[in-house]
Amino acid sequence: MENLVQAYNTTRAHTQNLCKPLQIEDYTPQSAAFASPPKWHLAHTTWFFEELILKKHVTNYKVFDPSYGFLFNSYYNSLGDRIQRGHRGLITRPSVDEIYKYREHIDREMNVLLKNLPSHEVLALTTLGINHEQQHQELLITDLKFTFSHNPTYPKYKDTNYTCKAPKTNEWLECTEGVFTVGHTTDDFCYDNELGAHRVFLEPFKIAKDLVTNGEFIAFIEDNAYKNPKYWLDNGWQWLQNNQISHPLYWKSINGKWHQYTLSGLQPVDLEAIVTHISYYEASAYAFWAGYRLPTEFEWEIAAAQLDWGMAWEWTNSAYLPYPNFKIAEGPLGEYNGKFMNNLMVLRGASKATAANHSRHTYRNFFSPESQWQFSGIRLAK
Repeated sequence: MENLVQAYNTTRAHTQNLCKPLQIEDYTPQSAAFASPPKWHLAHTTWFFEELILKKHVTNYKVFDPSYGFLFNSYYNSLGDRIQRGHRGLITRPSVDEIYKYREHIDREMNVLLKNLPSHEVLALTTLGINHEQQHQELLITDLKFTFSHNPTYPKYKDTNYTCKAPKTNEWLECTEGVFTVGHTTDDFCYDNELGAHRVFLEPFKIAKDLVTNGEFIAFIEDNAYKNPKYWLDNGWQWLQNNQISHPLYWKSINGKWHQYTLSGLQPVDLEAIVTHISYYEASAYAFWAGYRLPTEFEWEIAAAQLDWGMAWEWTNSAYLPYPNFKIAEGPLGEYNGKFMNNLMVLRGASKATAANHSRHTYRNFFSPESQWQFSGIRLAK
């Protein structure tokens, strides 16, 4: 119990620490429907504990503010109406100060509850809430970066910019054919989309030990691959044309040299660093251009123990689908993962912006194939 209380308080404090470099003006703007403001992340992660735990498990609990259920619900249809996703940046009131008071209120209530021998259900929900908040910590960073990138002054968030590089080996890990078990099999926490461990047969394959670098990706650009439909899925080609995409997100050519916006400001592209903010369409096209392919999520999982991962989320060639015997949970928690199992692709691993100890080799992240704003990169297979 003591460990869970500590994990709760540590996680909640870390979210607020991520906001310490912000000016008050940074908390509210929303640059796209998919990029929520920091203030909304602070409130939504708090609403999660109030809505799913305190309201149901504390006798005579008094809701902090009845309007917050509408303002800070994300996508839980079973919990009532909510503000449109693209309107989150219009919530200028309540103030940032009020949201921090909201967090203090919920933290007090949660600490009292957790220290008074709560039920197994409360413990399980608290663990889920901690992991939910860790997800939003990474989203807070990536959403903030997207918003800051639209500021022509290219503001600096802090020295840490979540880019990274590793020694380049150009080596491949060779994996033999066989029947393998994939999915979560231990008693540790996992999301329901990892459950349903099952066997898969894999043909022999090789998977790159390195992720694709900026320098390697520039060769793709300079070969006019963004202008050659040969390398692109049809939907990807349409996405390029409709959005005039010709380089990774945050890249900009200045006097013939590539620069990129980072959370430390605008900087020259480091050719040896790992390329990030790549969509599935770009990852797939690059793999085709290079003469390889993307790994499936099952290939990635089987190889993960022998790979160095955690530097960028890695696109796989697998659609986000339920595992055998997947069951949607009763109540609002059933909306957490299952209802998104269409038109999305799976990413594996973690990024430098992922919360510590949040990922694992069975973790299934998922985004739409055109998504670029996450720290997503490319690992090749053949």
